[in-house]
Amino acid sequence: MSVLNRILLSGVFAALVSACSVGPDYVRPDVATPAGYREAGDWKLAAPADQQPRGPWWEVFDDPVLNTLVARVDVSNQDVLAAAARLRQSEALVQQARAGLFPEVSVNAASTRSHSPASGNTATTDSLLLDVPWEIDFWGKIRREVEANRASAAASAADLETARLSAQATLAQDYFLLRIADAQQQLLDHTVADYARALEITRNRYAAGVVARIDVAQADAQLKSTQARAIDVGVQRAQLEHAIAVLTGQPPAAFSLAATDATVAIPSIPPALPAELLERRPDIAGAERRVAAANAQIGVARAAYFPNLSLSATGGYTGNSGSALLTAANRFWSVGPALAETLFDAGLRHAQNEQAIAAYDASVADYRQTVLAGFQEVEDNLAALRILAAEATAQDAAVAATRRARELSMNQYKTGTVNYLTVVTAQTAQLASELAAVSIQGRRLNASVLLIKALGGGWRGPGAASRQ
Repeated sequence: MSVLNRILLSGVFAALVSACSVGPDYVRPDVATPAGYREAGDWKLAAPADQQPRGPWWEVFDDPVLNTLVARVDVSNQDVLAAAARLRQSEALVQQARAGLFPEVSVNAASTRSHSPASGNTATTDSLLLDVPWEIDFWGKIRREVEANRASAAASAADLETARLSAQATLAQDYFLLRIADAQQQLLDHTVADYARALEITRNRYAAGVVARIDVAQADAQLKSTQARAIDVGVQRAQLEHAIAVLTGQPPAAFSLAATDATVAIPSIPPALPAELLERRPDIAGAERRVAAANAQIGVARAAYFPNLSLSATGGYTGNSGSALLTAANRFWSVGPALAETLFDAGLRHAQNEQAIAAYDASVADYRQTVLAGFQEVEDNLAALRILAAEATAQDAAVAATRRARELSMNQYKTGTVNYLTVVTAQTAQLASELAAVSIQGRRLNASVLLIKALGGGWRGPGAASRQ
């Protein structure tokens, strides 16, 4: 073995012992955190828990039909299945990157027949070669690639949780909208029946000569417009049914949900939210893992500044046809290290390094923006629930008042002290008030779903059942 080979081989073994990874080690970026999301001065987002089981958070609404529908999301929703496939893809990339840490072994068998016109000889040469090239990861380029791919795979796992939670929450929102449409339909149907009775009373009074024909026309117009309004609710309900079908992976034409008059109660969400809730958000965890991946890519880019150190070994047999190939006389081998360094690349490596740094900075900004958006979503829906609860109380009082006004106006009409326009006005006010109460109930249910989603799919609080 030559002196150069011995020196290079010594360098290879030294590299294996003292190999390092260039580039910055990952440190999670700081974020501005409101005091309400801190626990003993430290925000627990430092330990993302996006892989913790979310559990059936939707069961807090105590609706068996909703439970059955949401259970289909994992197995039938196409967005969730696509996210699961992308996770498998990311995990495979980790294995691909790890393969670079090990030597590649290949075997090659060949038989060549050649003829020389000058000598008139024809010969056959057989060969069996074993080749083992290996690029030594002295500067940690491959290890940084493995680190980056692992972080990307973790981000894909968080993306799967995000897709699952998003589909579940959207399904719950659509389901509650459909139930609100059922409540509106029931209210309008009852109102139509009441208006039909009022029209009959007015016709009888007209036949008796007590009231003018205009009263009959007003009562009839009130009935017909409310009938049209009741029919129109069917459009929204059908579209919501179709949306639920798609979310559960079913053809809309083959899916239907029976109407029900059951009411859904607003769940009681603890007002004091523990600090660990936001760490359960999968989108925040995914954004943070992408920062880690971008940080590792800086190391990959910086490793290009250093020489590549490789070790290759080749061995096998070669000989003429007719001789025993696998004999000591036909055996050969070679082994040796190689060192390669780029001397001039017109700024290519510098540009790649700057690109990696810029990508890291962008991922940090995206991460911080995701955190801020998470804070906003939690605060928005906490405020919505608090304000809508007060609005519902006020609206219930308004409904009671309009019902009394409608009863009084109808009694006065029967005694002849007011005209039918007064009755129409009171009926319109009552219907509008009752529809507003139903709408507020729907908005409260929607805000409840959005708050649970903003908290990562569940919560734990004093006196509340665990909703992980």
